[in-house]
Parts: sequence; structure tokens; C-alpha cells
Amino acid sequence: MAHILIHLFLHLIIFLKVALAQLVTIQDQCLPTTCGDYGPVVRFPFHLKNHQPSHCGYPGFELSCTSTNVTQLKLQFPLKATVNNIDIPISANVSVQEIDYKSQTITLSDLKASCLPRQILNINSSASQFTIDQTAYGSFTLFNCSSNKRYSSSSGRVKCLSGPNYDVYAFRSYYSISEFPSSCTKMYNISVVPYEVLFGQPEYSQTSIRLHWSEPFCGNCEDDGKYCRLKSNSSSTETECVDIPEDPSKGLSKKVTVAIVLGSVFAFVLIGLAVYTIVKRKMKKEDQKRIERFLEDYKALRPTRYSYADIKRITEQFKYLLGKGGYGKVYKGKLSNEILVAVKVLNNFKGEGEDFINEVGSIGRIHHVNVVRLVGYCADGYRRALVYEYLSNDTLQKIISSGNGRSSSLGWEQMQQIAVGIAKGIEYLHQGCNQRIVHFDIKPHNILLDQDFNPKVADFGLAKLCSKEQSAVSMTAARGTIGYIAPEVFSRNYGDVSYRADIYSFGMLLLDMIGGRNKFDDAANEENSSSQIYYPEWMYKQLEKGEEISIQIENENDNSIIKKLAIVGLWCIQWYPADRPSMKVVIQMLAGEGIPIMPPNPFGSMNSTNVMRTTAEGSQFSSEIESSFESGASTNSVDVMHNNFLHKEQNKTEVDRYSC
Repeated sequence: MAHILIHLFLHLIIFLKVALAQLVTIQDQCLPTTCGDYGPVVRFPFHLKNHQPSHCGYPGFELSCTSTNVTQLKLQFPLKATVNNIDIPISANVSVQEIDYKSQTITLSDLKASCLPRQILNINSSASQFTIDQTAYGSFTLFNCSSNKRYSSSSGRVKCLSGPNYDVYAFRSYYSISEFPSSCTKMYNISVVPYEVLFGQPEYSQTSIRLHWSEPFCGNCEDDGKYCRLKSNSSSTETECVDIPEDPSKGLSKKVTVAIVLGSVFAFVLIGLAVYTIVKRKMKKEDQKRIERFLEDYKALRPTRYSYADIKRITEQFKYLLGKGGYGKVYKGKLSNEILVAVKVLNNFKGEGEDFINEVGSIGRIHHVNVVRLVGYCADGYRRALVYEYLSNDTLQKIISSGNGRSSSLGWEQMQQIAVGIAKGIEYLHQGCNQRIVHFDIKPHNILLDQDFNPKVADFGLAKLCSKEQSAVSMTAARGTIGYIAPEVFSRNYGDVSYRADIYSFGMLLLDMIGGRNKFDDAANEENSSSQIYYPEWMYKQLEKGEEISIQIENENDNSIIKKLAIVGLWCIQWYPADRPSMKVVIQMLAGEGIPIMPPNPFGSMNSTNVMRTTAEGSQFSSEIESSFESGASTNSVDVMHNNFLHKEQNKTEVDRYSC
């Protein structure tokens, strides 16, 4: 990891260096510049050769700096003049004295050395970017004369164009052609040319000439106080106006500051990610070691352990998704012996391995007809999965929601058998093994149904193991699903948390199975909408008044079953854990033929007198009925003791056949 971190820092340093270099280059490359301290300012459409890239200027507007910091312009023309088969050069470097960007004129000097007449011959040709500024200049005709004879004062010898065997003379335009000597041949007519340019000037003379350019036209930009430049991202010579750039040092310092800030933020983020990765990897390794230690201790009771490759093969590359939640995803799979399974692939980040240990540690040692069977598990590095038996009829929640307490294929007798089966599964968790297992998440979603609609308690991610002698379960935080969590889980004012928390959740499950919530919603709407009505309290009042509590009643026997489920559910949701019957008693009440008596009302006014009376009544009743069944009392004796609480209960309960 340290090696990777060093590489990342090196890349960061290189990135910042390149970014700063690019900022400096981009900032400086097209800014106005000069040759030395006193030369004319060079900016678009001109650019300095070897100082600025070509895109900083317009084609044909290239200037250069001499070794003495003189700004030069090279005039280039495609045409040449020939005298006696001798080419007269038409390109030369001339000094730039001044550039006026508003009037688009450039003033040239140092004309003697450059022999500018050679260029003036074609200065107005279409090949040139410039035209002569036609102000206060004369017009002349150039003649090539074979003799060295001096002619009239209206003519003058052009020294820089003359050679050893010929002379070039410039005659004023008003000179009569009849006066031209026969030995002279006309060469060119030139106009608006300074006299000194043709006939020379003293060494100290500073005669200059102005040239004008019409393309590109940037006058509108100059008038608006802006600069002109070639259009960005364009291969043509179209121009655009841009704001005058700020002081380069200021703009550069701002961008350098931004680059440093961004680089610092990037470095801090990089360091944070590196630290997070190291800590996360360390935690995962500790988590993996913890699970491996647990699995070593679990060898004697372990289901089959699969590799992650086995899991992919069993699920056919996770082909059939059955469901998903915060824990992970569940896929349908098939073992080699054609046994269908449900594979729960756990999220790596959830629970630090606690859910995995809870599931394997609790359900892995259970073998009961009403508890889902763990076929195997996978703990391949950070990848974890649980393999269960496949149950084809989904969850009890699906049955409840599809028919408000029943489906078209289920009657109330079968719903009663489902309730009894769930109770037996929970009772086994509490009493059937060496250690008590408290589920803490009993709800319709966690009750699976097989092909014959036999219920099986599932999802042990929140389960806790404790000894049977332990009266209370230690908890650091509430666990379960809202609406099914026992009051003592939230507040110790109702008593210690124990296995009786599952009994409360089972009671809420029974009330959900009845499916009276639609009637409850209608009743709540008829009441004052501002009042809050508690569903179990509404059901208690309905039973007290002898009114129906379900909309799915087809015969009198259905009504008896519904009332039995409701009354048992109300017994299970008593506020105080001591007031709730054990699951053994619950099974007796559900499986019996009679209807239990109503429990004490836990929803009345909770003043101290009523609380004491209600608690005392409930605790006394629960203790009496449990002791009656524990001692093997007959149904008739129980009826007498508890005011016909149970009607003709069977003398002995069904014994579950299972091994622990």
C-alpha cells in the first residue's frame, strides 16, 4: 500500500508541474510584446517570429527582432523586375518605427539600407498585405539607360537599382516622353513614392514611409477598447474581439493559487482515501480472522461449507433473483442432487460479520420442521453466503397481503394450523436446544411456507444465544422491526429484555393474520380524524362488544377461529413481559377447541392503581395457567381455576419430534 501511495504522490507532483507550466505558457504566448524596451508594441495581427506561435498573428504579418532589438518587417512579393536579364530583388528587411492599430498603418524607416524601391515596384500588387499610404509623395517613371549620361534635373539616378553596365533613372511623371533619350527603355511607372527613397538621402536622414493594411479589419474591436485575434477552434482566418488581458503577473498568480489549492485538496483527498483504504482493509482482515476462528470452533456442528465458485455454480451465475434487501440478495439455486435451495448473498459491508455469525451460529444447529434449515454456507475471503432449503410458497406476508388475512386457496382452519406451526417453531427456539435462541425479528416477512403451506421461521440475522438460566438478554441497542418490537426492547420501564420479546412479536403477527385492518381503517375514519387509534386496542374493544373483527368470515366456525387468534394475540402483546404466556401455553390455547377468555385490558388508563391491578391480574393468570399445564392438570380443572379460560383443552399437548 505504501508503494502505491508513493506512486500516487509522484503522479500528483508531475501533474502540478505540468499544469503550472501550461498555465504560464497559455498566459504568455500571445500577450503584447516588444523588441527591447523602446520598440513598438507587437500584437495581433502581427506576431514576433521565434517569440510567439504563428496563431498569435495573421498570415503575412510576421515581424522579427534583430540582435540589437530592432523590430523588422520582411516585405515579400512573388513578382520580380528584370533589367538586362538581371533580376532586381523585391524582398528586404525594413525597420518598423511605429504601428498604429486603430488606423491600421505601419511606419517603416532605415530605407537607405534596404533599397526600398525594389519593393515599391510591386508594392501595390495583390500579393502584398500592405498598400502605400498615399500622402505627399511623388509619381515617377523608371527607365533603364545604357549610358552614364546625366539627364535633366527632372530625373535622377537610382543608385541602389543601377549596375556597372546600366543606370536606372527615375523621371518625374510630367516629363515629356519625347524628351526621353533613345538609349533609355521604360521599366515601370511608380507613384506616391518619397523623393528620398529613389535618389538616396544623407546617412543621418530618418526618412520613413507608411504602409496600410485593410485585412484583417480590427477597427471595431479597437473602438470598443478590445483586442482582435483569430477565432478560437477555427482553421479559417476569421477574427473576433476579446477583452484586453489583465496584467500577466496578476492573472498568473491567481491561476497558480488556484492550482495550489486544487492540488492541496487533491492531496488531502488522496491521503484520506489511502488512510480509509488501509483502515478498511485492516478491519476486513480482522473480520475475516474473527469468522475463521468462529468456524474453527463450529466444526463439530457445521453444515456444508462451500467455496464462492460453488455458490456461482449452484445459482447458475446468480441467474434467478428471488428478492433483495439491506442484508443482500437471495437467489434460487440447485445442488448437484437436484435439491432446490435459496442462496442469500450477504453484503460485505453490513454488520462486520455479526449477521453471518448469528445466522450460522443459531440456525446451523437447529433441526425442526417449523424452522428453516441451513444447508450450507460460504465464507470465501470477503464473500459470504448462506444456503437454505428452498420454500416454494414464499412468505406469510404474501398470503396476508393477497387476501386480507387469507388467500383463495387457504381457509381459516389452515391459517390456524400455520399459527400453531409458527408457535411450535418459536417454542423450540426458546426451550428445545441446549442454549435458548431469541429471534428478535418475528414477523410475517420472516415466516416461509413450503409446498404444503407448513410454516418455517427464517432470517436469524438479529438472533441472540443465551443460557436457559439467564432471565434477561443483554443488548446494546434496540433490534427488530417497528410494529413488532416489544415495549421492553425500547424502554426498561416495562421490564428486562428476554425471550418473551418474541412472544410479543408473535402476538402482533397473529393480529396481522386476522386481517381486520380494513375494518380498523374504516372505524378510524369515522372517528375524529385527529385522534390516534391503536389497532390492537381497537380489536380489544371490538371483542369486548362482541362485534366482528374480520371481513373474511364465511361460517360460524371461521368466526370462532378468528376470535381465538385475536384473543391469543392480545394475550401475547401484554405490555409487561411477565403478563405474557409462554409459547408452550400459547400452543395449548391455539390448538385447543375452545375460545380463551379475554386477557386484562392493557390499553386502559395507565394510572398507578390500574397498572398494579392489570399487572397483578395478568401475572397471576399467566403463572396459574402455566403451572397448570406444567403439572399436567386436566382441561376441566383449568377451566374452573380460570373462569372457563380454556374450553375443553386436550389433556396433553403434541410432542415435537426433533433432535437438537
